[in-house]
Amino acid sequence: MTLPIPAPRTVLFRLHWALGLTAGFVLALMGVTGALMSYEEAITAFANRDRARVEAGDRVPLAPTALAARIDAQADGRRVNVLTLSDDPQASVFVRFARDPETRARPPSVYADPYDGAVLGPVRLEAAFTTVRDLHRWLLLPGGSKGWGRTITGACTLALIVFLATGLYLRWPKVHRWRIWLKPSLSRPGRPRWWSLHAVAGTWLTPVYLVIALTGLTWSYPSFKDGVTWLLAGTPERTKLTRRAGNWEVSPAPEARSEPALDRAWAAFRAGEGQEAGLVILTLPGADTKAIRIRWLPRGVDALSARNEARYDAATGALLATEHAADTPLGRRIVENVLEVHRGRFFGSLIALLFCLAALSLPGFAATGLTLYILRRRAARRRRPAPPVRAANPHREPVGGTGR
Repeated sequence: MTLPIPAPRTVLFRLHWALGLTAGFVLALMGVTGALMSYEEAITAFANRDRARVEAGDRVPLAPTALAARIDAQADGRRVNVLTLSDDPQASVFVRFARDPETRARPPSVYADPYDGAVLGPVRLEAAFTTVRDLHRWLLLPGGSKGWGRTITGACTLALIVFLATGLYLRWPKVHRWRIWLKPSLSRPGRPRWWSLHAVAGTWLTPVYLVIALTGLTWSYPSFKDGVTWLLAGTPERTKLTRRAGNWEVSPAPEARSEPALDRAWAAFRAGEGQEAGLVILTLPGADTKAIRIRWLPRGVDALSARNEARYDAATGALLATEHAADTPLGRRIVENVLEVHRGRFFGSLIALLFCLAALSLPGFAATGLTLYILRRRAARRRRPAPPVRAANPHREPVGGTGR
């Protein structure tokens, strides 16, 4: 006897709830952690508001070389790698150190006074957000980015795309009205109410989840990232910066910092494009960086996707190349700011809030999906016919005998 082949709708429905009972809970965890990371900068700034401010008075900021040297002297062998500076005279300096050459671990970041180089203290919540990030990306499983955690989160990201496709197919109505698609029927009792909330909310958030999933796959699958890069920006190895002067090959970084080169590059930047800079991220030359790299945002702009960039020779301080976000094609801007696209900040603060709320909604989809599954199982048991009652044997003597 051959079993009947289930209809495609039945197959997709079973696939939808099977993934919901497995990948759905991993996605719920990724949603909560992703929502936290959406406002990592704001949360960290609030937690460190006392260390992020200094008294300026009539003091003059130190040059980058002297500032880095004073911080190095207080860092117990750690070496300054990145200085984040602001045009606000009362803002402290955010300092990141170079990775340990053996373990490749990055030491904790600190705040420092830009006028005397005094370390004000470590960045609060940095370690907590590192744990949240590792939980989001590979579930804190051993092996990190090279372990099973990355495989699982990548597969669950693919499952999110399957959720979107099967969910839209399963709720495709016979009558197309906007109320059916976009307005939940919360007045309906029981399972229909939960289904309406689950389906309509999913329809509204489908574009957001699609962007989140597609950008998330670039961290899970390098081949997918290369394909997206080729599609949007050309070859993956395409040169970023515009060649300006001299040989493009950067001079090898000297064993000790070239103080005149770093300060000359900084002075040239501040005298030129840096006059309009509000936030500056200065990467010092070292083992990992062979050039002096300056990324900056115009004054009054806080969108990281609007960063401009300039590079200077580590030995001479001469300008090598520059790039302005306004002159960069949209495709390349998306590729270079895929993290900002992933969390919605590429599209503005309101869209970023929508992405955060969508991430926070993933546990809600897992909960409503589980509720629908339980209610459906209960309804199926109630519809199941009761087993037939066996008739009593008239010739069987009653329990306890005849009573005689």
